Amino acid sequence: MRRRKILALAGATLLITASACGGGESEKSGGLQKITVSSMPIVDVAPLHLGVDQGYFEDHGLEVEIKNNTGGAQAIPGVVSGDYDFAFGNITSVIVARGEDLPMKVVSNGVTTTGEQGNDFGGVVVPEGSDITEPAQLAGKKIAVNNLKNIGDTTVRNSVRKDGGDPKDIEFVEMPFPDMPAAVENGEVDAAWVVEPFLTTALSNGATEVASNFVDAHPSLSIASYFTTEKVIAEDPELVEAFTAAMHESLTYADANPEEVRRILTTYTEMDEELIEEIRLPAFPPEADPESAQAIADLMVEDGLVDSEPDIDALFHQK
Repeated sequence: MRRRKILALAGATLLITASACGGGESEKSGGLQKITVSSMPIVDVAPLHLGVDQGYFEDHGLEVEIKNNTGGAQAIPGVVSGDYDFAFGNITSVIVARGEDLPMKVVSNGVTTTGEQGNDFGGVVVPEGSDITEPAQLAGKKIAVNNLKNIGDTTVRNSVRKDGGDPKDIEFVEMPFPDMPAAVENGEVDAAWVVEPFLTTALSNGATEVASNFVDAHPSLSIASYFTTEKVIAEDPELVEAFTAAMHESLTYADANPEEVRRILTTYTEMDEELIEEIRLPAFPPEADPESAQAIADLMVEDGLVDSEPDIDALFHQK
């Protein structure tokens, strides 16, 4: 298996191509099948970039173009329309999409909690000197999340509930992750749910972590996955098999080589190298986890995000 030399620039980590078509109509180039994957420039997708960098996708006959967006809510319409062949997004967004009769299927794990209280790659922080010291005290407070009615507020409510608090009166406000550390420090919000690298930034500014909301939801919670449509699976099963196999190898490599995860972050994010060395990395197990998805589905039902119990078995593509 060929290995790629370390690439210095973000653009060089991607095998850039013309826009690929979805729905099983991806183009061929030099014997490789061109595909487009929707992603975000965050820690969570390091395995995807490592897979390109290390040649795993090329070994499976794929030439990958990575296109960035703001999250699963934006990625899903792009997959449905055929702008992307595959996309990275949190499990809540995919469950909601299926509930709205959008035929999404998870084909690979994406990113998973470390399972360690106080040492996860995401958590709820409060300003320095805050009277809030435990999750139950977040009840009735103003809390920043990146998207409403999604995995952030769903898991935060669960943390409050598990600690004996009543989450029904929490005021969730939508805010981009990069704005959260300053909002917490300036007292614009009572708390914020943040992920790396913004968690480390907030903590270095004096914030205090009061909840590991992913860990509270499930000790091995799979937060996000790579997905496509049932149409792509039906029309080009070999493509899906190749992508899934390449992602499996990429996730395995990332999970076993944290120093490589930190290295690749310098190529596709704008994070300072010193910060990269400080942040907490998530886990990257290669296997998708329907059990943890069920835990999120149960919370979504309890919070009224969906009208009926999601069919988690139907959510995952069976090889």
